[in-house]
Amino acid sequence: MTLRATVLMATTALASALGTTTAAQAADAPVALIIAQGGLGDQSYNDLANAGFERGVEAAGLTGRAVESKDVVAQASDILRRASDAGFGLILDLEYSHAQPIAEVAKDYPDTTFAIVNTVAEGDNIVSALFEEQQGSYLAGMLAALVTTQDSIEGINADPIIGVIGGSKSVGIDKFIAGYIQGAHDANPEVQVKVAYSNNFADPSLGQQMANAMFESGADIVYQVAGGTGIGVIQAAEQSGHFAIGVDGDQDGLAKGHVLTSMIKRTDVAVENIVKAYADGTLKGGSVLGFGLAEDGVGLSPMTYTKDLIPAEFLAQVDAAKAGIIAGDIKVWNVVDQGYPDWMQ
Repeated sequence: MTLRATVLMATTALASALGTTTAAQAADAPVALIIAQGGLGDQSYNDLANAGFERGVEAAGLTGRAVESKDVVAQASDILRRASDAGFGLILDLEYSHAQPIAEVAKDYPDTTFAIVNTVAEGDNIVSALFEEQQGSYLAGMLAALVTTQDSIEGINADPIIGVIGGSKSVGIDKFIAGYIQGAHDANPEVQVKVAYSNNFADPSLGQQMANAMFESGADIVYQVAGGTGIGVIQAAEQSGHFAIGVDGDQDGLAKGHVLTSMIKRTDVAVENIVKAYADGTLKGGSVLGFGLAEDGVGLSPMTYTKDLIPAEFLAQVDAAKAGIIAGDIKVWNVVDQGYPDWMQ
């Protein structure tokens, strides 16, 4: 199958008018995945999403390509326009900062279907996929707050101090952090949560340096929400004998016994589902797809290497909180919809 600048004819025009792709459109046009900050090889968000993309493309019998850029934020419009001009029928964007550019570009390419992950972009030919990261992060914060004073566990001190390192100061990252802080404080109001931002998603050495600073100041568990930079947080936990919390994918195996848990965001499932829906003609433009605890879109890892260290009553409390969130009894703050709470100002 070759890339063509003009691949969509009458069938596609009808599909665009209806805001839904058709199987005929998918058969004629390949699909693209725009990789976010941190790039492939981050062992986290991008790699997990790309795995789902590859599964979806293979299952649907499509041609697909991952697109990387050295400056994916600044080059947003150029990347999107080049992909559109190259004849991709579906352009699936992992970079949350592209919400405005994708909305603008999509207007000029009504015969192309766009999808964006982690934010909402307005447009009749745009599909948005949102995760309830704050829900999974709530559980991670709760577990961290419960464990942080259990000094019978090697690597844990008696001080009620934990930390979190975000890749940027933005609502997309603060969505994780707010949930983490809320869960920690609900478990133990006396817990101090140290917050820092790396302003970088691809520098493990920086993540290691920042995590070490937190460990040296009394924290014994640090949540990483910084993509490739966060790999350094995990390395620091292993080298210092403390604990990290992974993100997006199951990162527990990166430092066995030193990753308390990982807050898994199933971007692979979302991306795979979007590609398959595009292929079978059921992907509807203008829609917002949601993935939370109830949809198994987010959640904690199985804790393969640490579960035996954690008191059973703590795991039971986390399970109860998960059930409470799904039932609607526990409301987790969402900075995207609700703005910033007073305790994050």
